[in-house]
Amino acid sequence: MPGKLYLCATPIGNLEDITYRVLKTLREVDLIAAEDTRHSIKLLNHFDIKTPMTSYHEYNKVEKAVYLVDKLREGVNIALITDAGTPGISDPGEELVRQCAAAGIEVTSLPGPAACITALSMSGLPTRRFCFEAFLPSERADKKERQRILDELKRETRTIILYEAPHHLVGTLTDLREALGNRPVSLCRELTKRYESVMRASLEEAIATLSEEEPKGEWVIVLEGRHPEEIRKEEIRTWEAMSLEEHMEYYISQGQDRKEAMRSVARDRGISRRDVYRQLL
Repeated sequence: MPGKLYLCATPIGNLEDITYRVLKTLREVDLIAAEDTRHSIKLLNHFDIKTPMTSYHEYNKVEKAVYLVDKLREGVNIALITDAGTPGISDPGEELVRQCAAAGIEVTSLPGPAACITALSMSGLPTRRFCFEAFLPSERADKKERQRILDELKRETRTIILYEAPHHLVGTLTDLREALGNRPVSLCRELTKRYESVMRASLEEAIATLSEEEPKGEWVIVLEGRHPEEIRKEEIRTWEAMSLEEHMEYYISQGQDRKEAMRSVARDRGISRRDVYRQLL
């Protein structure tokens, strides 16, 4: 029988957040794949867990996943842990899960802490709909990709969650302010740890405060999405600048047939499809 992959969520700060089920699994599996064995050994030693470990990280995630899948095929049960939080979320574990799924290996997730959800729940911003962007691409490494994502976020109506390191925090907040405007933001620092804090402010206020005080610790940015009514008003201004024929051509160029395009134009302009037809004639 093939083995099973267990995705074991580990604490993001406070060790008391680990679950009994995760501890039991870490003791019972044959092998633990850890993002940083030097970091994870402290966790295992704290709970007196003696299970063998192997490294699985961003720089060996593809070839090491092949090795681990082979082990799973042989019947080895493996637990995957990350440095903090839930494996596979903004994490190289995504690749191992993908390869397991392709190989027909059973995967199960043992729920626990995730910094993005922890920050969202205490942000004071809408939680029903949200998107998670993790870390934006580095401006030095991929400036165009960073700008592309910022451009996409301009129209995002859901609450936006990002991660950022302290030395890049003010720069990222400044980029968000320039791209998205001055929006409410909740900045969560050192979640579940001794110096946990939440700053609720506007982007401009946060930038001013953090420019004077050097940020420390790991940060989660929770940013209010754009109000749908703002997008609607912007669209109306765009349609008003177009002739009816140009408006029709826009939707036809998006792949709609003429009947669908007339329906879309009528909806945008707040008139009936019959009125669109008559005006086109």
